[in-house]
Amino acid sequence: MPPPSPASALTEDEILFRDNLRQFAEEKLRPLVRPMDEKGMFDEDLLREFFQLGLMGIEIPEELGGGGGKFFESILAVEELSRIDASAGVIVDVQNTLVNNALLRWANDEQKKRYLPRMASNTCGAYALSEAGSGSDAFALQTRAELIGSGYVLNGRKLWITNAKEAGVFILFATVDASAGYKGITAFIVEKDFSGFRVGKKEDKLGIRASSTCELILEDCRVPGENVLGEVGKGYKIAIETLNEGRIGIGAQMAGLARGAWEYAANYARERKQFGKAISDFQAVQFQLAQMATEIEAARLLVYNTARMKDAGMPFVKEAAMTKLFCSQVAERVTSLAIEIYGGYGFTKDYPVEKFWRDSKIGKIYEGTSNMQLATIAKLVLGGK
Repeated sequence: MPPPSPASALTEDEILFRDNLRQFAEEKLRPLVRPMDEKGMFDEDLLREFFQLGLMGIEIPEELGGGGGKFFESILAVEELSRIDASAGVIVDVQNTLVNNALLRWANDEQKKRYLPRMASNTCGAYALSEAGSGSDAFALQTRAELIGSGYVLNGRKLWITNAKEAGVFILFATVDASAGYKGITAFIVEKDFSGFRVGKKEDKLGIRASSTCELILEDCRVPGENVLGEVGKGYKIAIETLNEGRIGIGAQMAGLARGAWEYAANYARERKQFGKAISDFQAVQFQLAQMATEIEAARLLVYNTARMKDAGMPFVKEAAMTKLFCSQVAERVTSLAIEIYGGYGFTKDYPVEKFWRDSKIGKIYEGTSNMQLATIAKLVLGGK
């Protein structure tokens, strides 16, 4: 039994989309969650089904092979998949809110015709910004791009790149002029089979283990000049604006996994007997579950409101930062309490809630740490530099 749902926030078509996806996730995704987590690998057949269902190209126009949907539908998909497995949620999230959105907004017509049909049908994407020395200080990146003839030669390394193992196309950031600071940063569309490009070590992670996180190695990687995304020197703008959208997706991922953990905890509380009655009959447990459900509801409505603002063309930077900050906090609190409701069982891998807790931790780290979200919020609510 799920917690109360903000059904009034959804249209009939959105409810149908959500319900169909929920059924798919229950039938096809849930049986694979534990083996994928243990192996640290995403199921290839399941990823193919994501493409067949149109989940990897939700906003891509129909004439380019996509679903022609809205950003809000991408957010619903991330939430529903994450309710079952946050690794599945983030694969769809990165594809839609980062890679596809960057191409839709910044690619020229030729690039859209070349890449968007692939992204909708069979090609996974990744977003390569982070490096060993540039995390929160993203524009301290050291990857270099040198113009030679009609193309560029890229050298450097990227770290912690989500979807890297599965991806065939990367939105990758490098600087064409280190002396220009952030104004030298440029975005490139890099294909996996480009000369001088390879995917390196896959990280052994605490959570979202089925989602690949790898380093990228560029050694005289040759990228055609026509694969510059947007304008030379404008990569910083692409990175900032795309990540603002991506933070809504992470909020949806965190709200979804919090819901999944709550459902397990509530059902267990009804079944677990102590002192002759279900532990859900004890007021202390009731209050915990009630508090958890309230915070989940608030998180979901924050996600939905911010996604609606994005679709409406309204400014949403502050709300996106609030969404990621709050939803990641709720996810960590809810999943931790879910383990406590399970007691000793919750601390073992034989029961599902410990995985939700492991998966929740990344929400405060990637696509902008909680401190960076607070800095953004403070700047926008208080004013100043």
